[in-house]
Amino acid sequence: MLSRILSESLLVAKDFHHEFFTPEHVLATAIRDEFVEQLLTNSGSDIKELKAEVSNYLTTKLPVISEDANPEIIKAPVESAGFQSMMNRAVFHCISCDSDMIDITDILLSMYDESKNYSSYFLKISGVERLKLLENITKVRPPKRGGIQQPQGQPGPEGIGSNNTGGLKRFAINMTELASKGAYDVLVGREKEIERTIQVLCRRTKNNPLHVGDAGVGKTAITQGLAQRIVNGQVPDLLKGYTIYSLDIGLLLAGSKFRGDFEERLHSVIDELKEKKKSILFIDEIHMIMGAGSNGSTQVDAANLLKPVLSSGEVKFIGSTTFEEYSKNFEKDRALARRFQKIDIIEPTPQETVQIIKGLIPKYEKHHNAVYSDGAVEEAVKLSVQFLPERRLPDKAIDIIDEAGSYQHILKSGGFTGWPSARASGASGATTAVSHPGLIATATSPARITTDVIRRVTSRIAKVPLEALRGEEKDALRSIEASLSQSIFGQDTAVTTLGKAVKRARAGFRAPEKPEACYLFVGPTGCGKTELARTLANILKEPLLRYDMSEYQEKHTVSRLVGSPPGYVGFEEGGQLVKDVRKNPRAVILFDEIEKANEDIYNVLLQVMDYGQLTDNQGRKADFRSCIIIMTSNAGARDIEKGSIGFGDDTPSNIEASLKDAVSREFPPEFRNRLDAVIPFNYLDIEVAKQVCRKEIDRLSQRMKEKKVHLTVTDHAVEYITELGYSREFGARNIARTVEEEIANNLVDEVLFGKLEKGGAVTVDYKNSTKLKNGLTFTYGQKNS
Repeated sequence: MLSRILSESLLVAKDFHHEFFTPEHVLATAIRDEFVEQLLTNSGSDIKELKAEVSNYLTTKLPVISEDANPEIIKAPVESAGFQSMMNRAVFHCISCDSDMIDITDILLSMYDESKNYSSYFLKISGVERLKLLENITKVRPPKRGGIQQPQGQPGPEGIGSNNTGGLKRFAINMTELASKGAYDVLVGREKEIERTIQVLCRRTKNNPLHVGDAGVGKTAITQGLAQRIVNGQVPDLLKGYTIYSLDIGLLLAGSKFRGDFEERLHSVIDELKEKKKSILFIDEIHMIMGAGSNGSTQVDAANLLKPVLSSGEVKFIGSTTFEEYSKNFEKDRALARRFQKIDIIEPTPQETVQIIKGLIPKYEKHHNAVYSDGAVEEAVKLSVQFLPERRLPDKAIDIIDEAGSYQHILKSGGFTGWPSARASGASGATTAVSHPGLIATATSPARITTDVIRRVTSRIAKVPLEALRGEEKDALRSIEASLSQSIFGQDTAVTTLGKAVKRARAGFRAPEKPEACYLFVGPTGCGKTELARTLANILKEPLLRYDMSEYQEKHTVSRLVGSPPGYVGFEEGGQLVKDVRKNPRAVILFDEIEKANEDIYNVLLQVMDYGQLTDNQGRKADFRSCIIIMTSNAGARDIEKGSIGFGDDTPSNIEASLKDAVSREFPPEFRNRLDAVIPFNYLDIEVAKQVCRKEIDRLSQRMKEKKVHLTVTDHAVEYITELGYSREFGARNIARTVEEEIANNLVDEVLFGKLEKGGAVTVDYKNSTKLKNGLTFTYGQKNS
């Protein structure tokens, strides 16, 4: 109580922008407490008058920090001399009473005796008499050290030092009692793990099982299942009648301000467990005991305090932690690790997960007032494995099941905007509910959760297009080559090869442990390699993760992808590539101009192309099995350019042979061997260049629409710009620059200051005339409505 009152008092001082923290702030907060109010009332105080006097004093008498002061340099209110004097007097009063704690009664008495403070004056004029205050304090005072116990049922204040009573009740939860009330889900499977846990608990010494497994595999559920077995009597005679308590380490640490508080609390828990005999203490996230309670000047922490008890076997312990925390903490402290018996909790298979969820379904159906279809469970497990690879079964599948029930229940009860109330007010909330399939109109009948609802929820969780989950991307896949050809011109071989690869992967013909595709695009600059990857991502509605490999030329820059080694800056941050793929497990990954990267990059990508996985410096794995990997390179482009000068033969077949020969020289054989194919890109001819020019003009036209300007370019103008910008060496990029120079530069002044400032229309044409600066004519007019 005292800690809370002091904290709230300081907040009161801050809220009033007071410069000093005074006893009057403490009094104002204390008299709002029911215990203090009753104590002062019994001592003769008129509480209403007291509250009015204190409130008036705080609002009118205390100095306030100026509103003009810089808020960044304003500090917390400073403790006044009166506050410090009051606290010192409270300490002396506590010592004189032979008490082991300071509570609010000591503060009230010292406040009354500090006659120089306004708080003393307010207490006295409200009618408080010192003798009555002392008498009432004596009635509620906690027992002295070794003295008479507090009368049963007698209320008393909680002080700073009241940490040593009722340890189990205050810091632990009775799991067996909760199991008897049906608070835990039924444990399905895990027979081997349960039997091993029971076997360890029945040992004479070191009878402490430690469950170690990835987050979400069900470590805590095993202990909850054991509590259910104890309640049902389904355990050996050695464990019958036992009670399992779950210790809250965070609660044990909370409020332990003074040295010795934490140790006292922990010992009180252990002593109670020893007295109860048949008790088991479960510590979830047991790695938290390492360092818990240590103040830096001593090595005494919870782990060292528990070691004697762990060895003797007087109290049985069950712990749970992850593999990472076990290797980080327990393997370093072998003395602690040997006192536990490690039990690995492995992720269940998809088939086992289906059985686990079917055992839990009745509770979810009751909670959400829903009925799950026969295929919903299998679909949730299948999709969670495919699209949530960074998480573990059964947790990720259960999350989908639970969220699907929540989603359908919300729709059935009125939608996310409150359909019934919206309909009553004439709003359009009803259409929200109708627009979602599977919604049942009646309010009492259970909603039906189908595989389509499971897909919809998984799409939101995994950030995957709903069409991909429903199989509705078939239309996009059927015409993927045609869709790619609308943006990529003159590269029919590359488009066809990539389109077939995507279809194979989506049809399930691809090896399941590999990425969906791994291709190397080679060819001269400006021929559409990067644009093809970008267009593919747009068609599949997947994010494009682009990495400019010119940033990875130095040997040490490779660590940016997988993370820095221990001891180096950035070790805790992990690798950028691993983080991006864990965040977007379904994506198109583009390594642009990979020949510019350090050769160590190739070694990193070997495991990605072979096994579809990459592990960063902290052991976290990224799953690439749902990714399409594309690498671009200009290798061989210079050789082709040299060969084409003079009498060189630059037919497509010779260009392809030259490019593949350059790839053989540039990349190591083990890297090339893991590629699905090396796709060569040809030079752009003049006809393809016209298509590229029209595409760039369309992009400019779309940008000008934002300025309310309608741009029209005639075919003659397109031919002129193409001939002006066509360059076999620089490809499409030079045409894009020419469009900007010939059209955009001539329109910029008109858009900002001239005829097109408020919008309009402009037509660009070409006339062969010496009077024209660049051969193009610009005709301005009003935009047709």
